[in-house]
Amino acid sequence: MAGRDLGMSAAGGGGAVRVGPSVFVRLKLRLIAGNLRGSTQRLLGFVFTVIAAVVVASLGFFAMSMLRLAPADVATDVVIVLFTTFLVSWAIVPLLAFGLDDTLDPSRLALFPLRTGRLATGMFAASVTGVWPIATLIITAGAVAGLATGIGGVLLGVVAVLLQFALCIVTSRLVTTSLSGILRSRRGRDVLAVSVIFFILAAQLPNLLLNGGLAGDLAGTLHGVASVLRWTPPGMAAHAIADGGAVAAAELAFLAVLTVVLGWLWIVALRRALVSTDASTEGASVRNSKGLLARVLPDGPLAAVATKELKYARRDPRGRVGWFAAVAVTGVMAFSLSRDGTGTGGVALAIAPACIGGVMIGLQSSNSFGIDGRSLWMNSMVYGTGRDWRADLAGRHLAVMTIAAPLLTVLSVVAALLAGNLVWAVPAVLTAWGILGVGLGVGALTSVLLPYTVPERLNAFTGAAPGQGGVAFAASFGAMIGSSVLALPVALPVLLGLTWVSVLAVPYGLLISWGGRRIAGDLGFRRYPEILAATSQPG
Repeated sequence: MAGRDLGMSAAGGGGAVRVGPSVFVRLKLRLIAGNLRGSTQRLLGFVFTVIAAVVVASLGFFAMSMLRLAPADVATDVVIVLFTTFLVSWAIVPLLAFGLDDTLDPSRLALFPLRTGRLATGMFAASVTGVWPIATLIITAGAVAGLATGIGGVLLGVVAVLLQFALCIVTSRLVTTSLSGILRSRRGRDVLAVSVIFFILAAQLPNLLLNGGLAGDLAGTLHGVASVLRWTPPGMAAHAIADGGAVAAAELAFLAVLTVVLGWLWIVALRRALVSTDASTEGASVRNSKGLLARVLPDGPLAAVATKELKYARRDPRGRVGWFAAVAVTGVMAFSLSRDGTGTGGVALAIAPACIGGVMIGLQSSNSFGIDGRSLWMNSMVYGTGRDWRADLAGRHLAVMTIAAPLLTVLSVVAALLAGNLVWAVPAVLTAWGILGVGLGVGALTSVLLPYTVPERLNAFTGAAPGQGGVAFAASFGAMIGSSVLALPVALPVLLGLTWVSVLAVPYGLLISWGGRRIAGDLGFRRYPEILAATSQPG
């Protein structure tokens, strides 16, 4: 039986070639090389990634080694927190990047004639093959230079670093393999899209703590956090490096056993994943419902496009990530500014978060055609003039405004309440609506000048197809800068206290959005082949 084969037949003889970890390493390296072949953009992106990893690894190792200059207890506390952060990152980040690396998905390897134990060993080897895993190992090794004392401490430190690294890899694989079936389903992707809020909030936690008055006792706060994390597995690894004695040997023995147990659980999860039904292929019920806009607007392209965009926003996780991020960033900004104890800011404390929310929501239109992908070719059947393209853009903008207008209203009220004056919600919401209109107008231009594919991947956080990362960055960054500059005539006076100017924000935003659609409609009609090619790249 194929499932019991322990090797692979050699190409030229009847012998068997043992499939070890090196085969998986070579396979991954060939996949990387094949992906770079024939694409200058991908090659440049890979070179940039390598350079970035080298810089990060060098700076991280240097920073870790410089901990030797700090007091011993402070250095140990820092390493405990950093080791814990590495483990949590390895457990979470692969979930967000699921689909970028095919070796993360066990279904890709289901047909390999290998036992799950050998398959797990090969997947482990493939996991450590890459610039960022190596960078992580180098940074972690810096703890030996920063904490270890004596020959025994160095030897135990090296073992601790290797166990910490192995624990990160095995934990990452266990979590990803266990959730692989859920991540392939739409419901799993929905949950993953919603979870972006929590990651954004977690990234802002240090800023919130500092604004909350904890900056004065930073060392005490660090020691309190480290004392809690001291008895976690990464905390034990960090303490073992600093201790270097009998206690350290016992801690390392516990880490070795824990890593083996997690590895065994990973093999069990892998065996189950290879024989479980793929939830992504299961049929789903479809409701034939007519949207609110379709009931209000007369039949035509405007209503059809707006209704389609609203369905994208409701059904496709890729269309919701940006909305969740905008809400989270605006909420964190409002809360953070309200915690500022300086007593300065006034009305700006309510208006600034609303303006940021308007800009971020406006960025949703910076690549309006990307989510259509290859289906954009159908537009050629009905769009014969620039006016048709303008109607298409108007429908997309109407869908964005249908969601964004009430959302910005709620965010403005929340920001005003946190700032201490509910009346400030009025200029805040008017300014945010105006900035949204500006963002839509600028986004219409970037959509036709810098289009790119929104991949039909399992990962809701994949921003662009391979090789289009630079275009995606240019489109988003250009839309953000253009929207911010064009919004200054109405946003800056309001932020400085001239709240009556907010009355002009809405008509100003409508004018900019109309002008952007008019220019983009004509450009899109002329550049339709280029737009279709850019949005149809394989992802």
